[in-house]
Amino acid sequence: MSKEAKARVKINKLLEAAGWRFFDDGSGQANIALEPKVKLTQVQVDAMGDDFEASSHGFIDFLLLDAQGFPLVVLEAKAESKNPLIGKEQARRYAKAQNCRFVILSNGNLHYLWDLSQGNPHVITRFPAPDAIKGYSQFNPDPVRLAGEDVPLDYIARTQMPAYDQEAGWKNQAEQAGFIQKNRLRFMRTYQQRAAQALQAAVKDGSTRFLFEMATGTGKTLTSAAVIKLFLRTGNARRVLFLVDRLELEDQAHKAFTFLLKNDYRSSVYKENRDDWRKAEIVVTTVQSLLFNNKYQQLFSPTDFDLVISDEAHRSIGGNARAVFEYFVGYKLGLTATPKDFLKKFDASKPTTKDPREAERRLLLDTYRTFGCESGEPTYRYSLLDGVRDGFLINPLVVDARTEVTTQLLSDTGYAAVVFSEAPEGESTSEQRFTQKSFEKKFFSKATNVLFCETLLLHGLRDPISNEFGKTLVFCVSQDHASKITQILNDLADKLYPGHYQSDFAVQVTSLIPDAQQFTINFTNNNLLGSANVLPAYKTSKARICVTVGMMTTGYDCPDLLNLALMRPVFSPSDFVQIKGRGTRKHDFREQLQDDSLKTQVTAPHKTAYKLFDFFASCEYFEEKFNYDEVLKLPRPGVGVGSDEGDGPTGPGPGPGPGPDEPKSGAYTHTAPDSIASQVEQQVGFQGMKIDRMFFEKFEDTVKANPVIAEQVGKAQWDQAIDYITTELFDKPNEYFNLDKLRRAAGVDRRLGLREILEKAFGLIPGFKSKDALLEEEFDKFLLDQQNATGFYADSTASAVQAMKYYFKAYATDHKLRDIIETKRLTDLNVYPAFGMSDFKAVPPVWRTRIPEYVKDYVPLNQFM
Repeated sequence: MSKEAKARVKINKLLEAAGWRFFDDGSGQANIALEPKVKLTQVQVDAMGDDFEASSHGFIDFLLLDAQGFPLVVLEAKAESKNPLIGKEQARRYAKAQNCRFVILSNGNLHYLWDLSQGNPHVITRFPAPDAIKGYSQFNPDPVRLAGEDVPLDYIARTQMPAYDQEAGWKNQAEQAGFIQKNRLRFMRTYQQRAAQALQAAVKDGSTRFLFEMATGTGKTLTSAAVIKLFLRTGNARRVLFLVDRLELEDQAHKAFTFLLKNDYRSSVYKENRDDWRKAEIVVTTVQSLLFNNKYQQLFSPTDFDLVISDEAHRSIGGNARAVFEYFVGYKLGLTATPKDFLKKFDASKPTTKDPREAERRLLLDTYRTFGCESGEPTYRYSLLDGVRDGFLINPLVVDARTEVTTQLLSDTGYAAVVFSEAPEGESTSEQRFTQKSFEKKFFSKATNVLFCETLLLHGLRDPISNEFGKTLVFCVSQDHASKITQILNDLADKLYPGHYQSDFAVQVTSLIPDAQQFTINFTNNNLLGSANVLPAYKTSKARICVTVGMMTTGYDCPDLLNLALMRPVFSPSDFVQIKGRGTRKHDFREQLQDDSLKTQVTAPHKTAYKLFDFFASCEYFEEKFNYDEVLKLPRPGVGVGSDEGDGPTGPGPGPGPGPDEPKSGAYTHTAPDSIASQVEQQVGFQGMKIDRMFFEKFEDTVKANPVIAEQVGKAQWDQAIDYITTELFDKPNEYFNLDKLRRAAGVDRRLGLREILEKAFGLIPGFKSKDALLEEEFDKFLLDQQNATGFYADSTASAVQAMKYYFKAYATDHKLRDIIETKRLTDLNVYPAFGMSDFKAVPPVWRTRIPEYVKDYVPLNQFM
């Protein structure tokens, strides 16, 4: 035998490590045989040859037996030079003849576990233990049942309170809201239901891997709970593993699953040297805890979890963490809030290691490929733009504030400064140029940091109940930078709010700070360093600002945040998406108000906006400078990054962002004052940021490339084209196009028809008109139509055209106003804010009825909904 162990020796070791025995010993009876009821001898084992060369076929079929001696698994062991899958069909026949459900195919180096009752062979890195495979043999998943399970909106509420709809509080419509709040019932939203249904459709089509791309704040945890219940309830999983990438998310997920599903299923956090997880149906843990020393291989069998869910999949299974995820057989679901589309047309043939897009591209390609989405489309997508349009999320009000210093750092030439360096021959000077990436690394300016903080405190949103400064997250360059910013903010708070704070207005929350993890939880729970600092009945956190670097970027849930401040440049699209996602959740501030008598006095209790302070033009970078117009081509499965057929050479990871090369040595401290050079506030509208707007372009590319649609559009066969798209393209697993999603993705504030969308796609119209532009056109047509009507040329009409137009637009777009006019409840206009009595009286009497009649007869109102 050569020095390197051959296939038989390797397979023997794998069998022994898993608890399988060739011969009787102190651990138990032999459970490996060549044929049923016949024990192996040492002579037979030795006669196989080190690489099974003594076998006439070059392989051996072992039988792995259960405790009663019945065949449980067929192990087809091959020589190292042979592909384990070559004898797959022969192994299947032999397994069926022996009434075995499971097959292991191995050549000593590569191993597959194959459940003949479902799916294909799955790569494993260790053999399953006898008890594990025996338990797994009692598991009989039924994909048909899973695909057919009804998932209503009360799917989770039924677990929380199975007979909630029989309770008096539910039956009384007036009491329902209070009943739901009192019992903390959670009902799914329709888009969460659609996510579960998309997964069911994928299972029906034979998929075992799924990816949900859902924006921060859209309830991925609730959606996950529904999916977990779906698998457990239908018998398609015995135990679920939920992987996160941070400790704070581990505790957060465990508490959420316990709250939502405890009546039916037990959730447990995996801890070392504890077997509590074996008693639970849901196990939550960090991927790092399993990866350390390859602990997952030592503690778990590949069959221990039938569904593995990866939260924030682009992070939790990045790099070598993917090994943990792939170790387990069964279904895989990835969750991510980071859309792939902002890298839609990145040219992978010429990547550079200094381009942050290259690292992002590799990470996202791996994520989509891992979950069987080689097409680049997730199983289900619900974007930030979708959430904003549906009224569940909030887009930011961006404050683009640039100082004199940062303006130079952001310029193409950078900030020029003379740097002094110590050398053996004496002090030397040189001119160096610094970019935004140098800030707080090689370029330091206290005046700029102070100005950042002053601008934030001067222009930040305030709490609507206590009028305190709104809860805020500040993102810094480094822990040292975070320490400086925290000190500056507390100094300013002493001056602005004397006596209210004792160096606890701002708190540094970074990994070097003791109890930083608990700080994040306390900030969410509104008791960080105390609460009720201004109003005794209002339990909001005394600390108003958390200053961090990266701890609170991913998965951190604090819905009452009102301000986010980027006091550092951001070049990573996924970081940018995650950071701005911290503020998108809606909130009712009365939840922290303990005195019910005060709640009625709050005039604006709901969070309707949040500010994103962008001191380094990150939003502009992603909107204008980031290159969205190069092709992202996903490599074929099996073609890795860096291969001749793939993506070209790769480097160690992301480097600096745009701008000149950084100096290798030397630093500069800017000591002069700094001032705000420009400050612009811009509300992100319904069209969303460009980072959220790529779905529509994908549809345009698809229809233009389809020869059938192109011919129908060319011949103006609109009905045929619409019918073809509806039946052949809509709601298909690869893209899941449908009209509602296209309307949202188009970024228009009105309803679009499919024909109009096609006209835009094929260049027949330059773009979509806004709601107001269409209303202007409709009113122009009205004027032309009415020019011969009685009273049109009257002075009263001529002077009231603006009032008539306002009435026309309001009537066409406001269904409540239409109801008031049609039912002649004109006195309601005295208290109707959108169109009051004074607006109505400004319209000449003859037009007060003529305009509604015209709108009802000639204006298609659906387009304005």
